[in-house]
Amino acid sequence: MYAVIKTGGKQYKVAAADTITIEKLEAEAGDVVVFPEVLMLGGEAGTTIGAPFVAGASVSAEIVRQARGPKTISFRKRRRQNSKRKKGHRQDLTIVRISEILVGGAKPSKAAAGKPAAAMPQGIAAMPAEGGRDTSNLSLIAGIGPTIEKKLRAAGITTWEQIAAWTDADVEAKDQELALRGRAKREEWVEQAKELLAGKPPRAKADQAEQKSGEDW
Repeated sequence: MYAVIKTGGKQYKVAAADTITIEKLEAEAGDVVVFPEVLMLGGEAGTTIGAPFVAGASVSAEIVRQARGPKTISFRKRRRQNSKRKKGHRQDLTIVRISEILVGGAKPSKAAAGKPAAAMPQGIAAMPAEGGRDTSNLSLIAGIGPTIEKKLRAAGITTWEQIAAWTDADVEAKDQELALRGRAKREEWVEQAKELLAGKPPRAKADQAEQKSGEDW
């Protein structure tokens, strides 16, 4: 079963065990939150479309951690006025893991409420927020430049955790959907994302350091 929920003025298609990045929620890691605004439900039994919301339906999720988006720069210059203004901004975000899709006014189960926040799908360890590492910085994965990063973010792919959780089928699907021309598999994006989550340095920087060391000799 899947659901389309609304939060932070945006819509997300989710299923149980999905990890998504949404607009910031005032909650702490491990807290269970409920999204009552369900626009649509789908599954083997058919599709139910709300008007505007599906009656009695909700989606429960667990807060994985708080995060921040990539830095954006706003620069304004007024010609012949000796006026310049530069501002930077990083959007506050929340990463949540979908626990259950509830119907008929059901409440979140105790199992979902007690699920540890550190558990991640497919054996991937969660990134501690105090580690100072920004898992939303996709450019640290070698092969992801500004153009491809823009494509990924437009498709809702905003963190290393999401890429690290891709299966071979997911890689093929994203390659077709985003016209990646085999880059994800060829450049081992999934492996790179897992390495970054494990605390290893980005491959691009490691290669540069190795090259510089060779030049010194």
